[in-house]
Amino acid sequence: MRAGVNALTVAFLVGVAAGLLLTPDGRQWLRNPTVMLGDRANASASVGAAVIGAPVVRAPVVRAPPPAVVAPPSPAPVVTPLSARLAQGPLRVGVFGDSMADGLYAGLYRDLRDEPRVTVTKFSEVSTGLSRYDYVDVEAKTRRQIAGTPIDVAVILFGANDAQAISLDGAVHAFGSEGWKAAYATRIDNLVAMLRSRDVAVYWIGLPRMKRARFDGRMALINEVVEARMRALNVPYLETTALTSNEEGRYEAYLPNASGRKVLMRANDGIHMSMAGYLRISGPVAERLKRDAGLDRPAPTPVRTPAP
Repeated sequence: MRAGVNALTVAFLVGVAAGLLLTPDGRQWLRNPTVMLGDRANASASVGAAVIGAPVVRAPVVRAPPPAVVAPPSPAPVVTPLSARLAQGPLRVGVFGDSMADGLYAGLYRDLRDEPRVTVTKFSEVSTGLSRYDYVDVEAKTRRQIAGTPIDVAVILFGANDAQAISLDGAVHAFGSEGWKAAYATRIDNLVAMLRSRDVAVYWIGLPRMKRARFDGRMALINEVVEARMRALNVPYLETTALTSNEEGRYEAYLPNASGRKVLMRANDGIHMSMAGYLRISGPVAERLKRDAGLDRPAPTPVRTPAP
C-alpha cells in the first residue's frame, strides 16, 4: 500500500513539473519560485515578489535576559544641511534597505530624474535587515558601500525581514520581547551614528500597511521602535501606513491616485507594492528632500549690471 502511495506521489510531482514546463508562467516560476510565507515572509524579491532569502532563525526555548539599558545617545554630530551641500555640487542620495527599498529606489529615481543636481544610487539588497547580522551585518556593509561610493543623504527602509529573533552575545531574544526591542534599537542607533559621523544626512521611511493581520501587527511593532528612535535621534521619519491604507485605515490593494481613480498599489503577496504603490510612498520622500535642499524654491534671477 505504501509503495502505491509513493508511486502516486512521484507521478503527481512529475505531472506538476511537466505542467509548469508547458506554460510561460510555469517556466518563469521555475526560474524564480515564489513562496507565500504568511507572517514569516521574507521581503527579498525584486519589485512585486516575495521569495525565500535569509534563513529564519528559530529561537531556542531559553529565557534571554534583556540587554543592558541603552544609555542616552551622545549629542549627534552636526551634519551639513542639504542646501549647503547642494551649493557645493550635486546632491548624492543613496537608498538602503531590503527588497522594499528596491522599489522605493525605483520610485525615488523617477521622482528626481529631472533634477540635474541630484543623483540617486541604489545600495539596497534583498533578504537583508537589522535582525540577522549573522547573515548580513548591515552596519559593516553600509560602511563599506559609502567608502566606495560617497553620498550626502541616506534614505533607509528596513524591516520587512526583521520579524524574527535577534541573537546577541550568546542570548536569543524573541521577536517583540523587551530584549529584542533594546537590541533592535541599538542597531538602529549605531547605523545612524555611523552615517552621521561621515556627514551623511539620514531619512528613515516607515513600513506600509500589510495584508495579513498578524504580519501587519509585527510590522507595526517595528515601526513603533523605529519611530521612537528617530524621534530621540532627531532624524526625519516618514511614515507610510496612512498612505497605504483605505479610508477605514485597512489594507486595500486598490487605492485612489491623485485624480481619484483607483489604481492597483500592491503586489499579489500583500507585502510589496506595485510600481504605482512605490511611487505613492516615494513622492513624499522626494518632496521632503527637495524642500530641505531648497529645490522647491525658484532659482534666484541673476542681476544684470547695465552696460555703461
